[in-house]
Amino acid sequence: MAGNLAAQYKEVFTRQNTRSFIVACIILCLAIIFQFYASAYADRVASTAVNDLLLDNLPIIDLNNIIVEGVLAAIVGSVVLLFLKPRYLVFTVKAAAIFIATRAVCISLTHLGIYPGQVNPDTGFFDRIYTDLGLQAGFFFSGHTGLPFLLALIFWNEKFWRYLYFLLSLIFGVAVILAHVHYSIDVFAAPYIAYGIFKQSQYLFERDYRLIVSDA
Repeated sequence: MAGNLAAQYKEVFTRQNTRSFIVACIILCLAIIFQFYASAYADRVASTAVNDLLLDNLPIIDLNNIIVEGVLAAIVGSVVLLFLKPRYLVFTVKAAAIFIATRAVCISLTHLGIYPGQVNPDTGFFDRIYTDLGLQAGFFFSGHTGLPFLLALIFWNEKFWRYLYFLLSLIFGVAVILAHVHYSIDVFAAPYIAYGIFKQSQYLFERDYRLIVSDA
């Protein structure tokens, strides 16, 4: 398997694709920085909370383990998966960067306050990592729901991973609503926005996406 993986890297990472991957990493870093400052700004100018049909009628359930540890595990697992599937690497990094940057723009435009009773991260090690990465900040739209949905679309040709990411999107979406971490519109809008970002990324990074299609 190691020899096969090395052969894939040699085939995929030509000089041009290596440059493209470096650009992808730079774009991703810039998007993360953008989201950090957008989140800080949104928190600083946040207004009052608003009513929500679902949140107003659902009990608050502490699902912090799913929202924090579950998300961090999904991120680490996805990074490992991408390095085991190099054909997916460049396109996925660029699509994720577009996703994060788009969410940062949305966060900076909408300044709703925290819903009363929202379950916040604890003070443990993983909770601090989660908070420091800015994963707690901002409402519209839900990254918990949207990013796994985006990955399901990217891994569409791989049935197991497609359904796993769809399942994660559903689990995280339900969890953030029951914990009152997101307004319901944040969760319901996320898959549609993720689909739009996927199609946009296909158009912008057509050459990178062909690497995935050629592996189908």
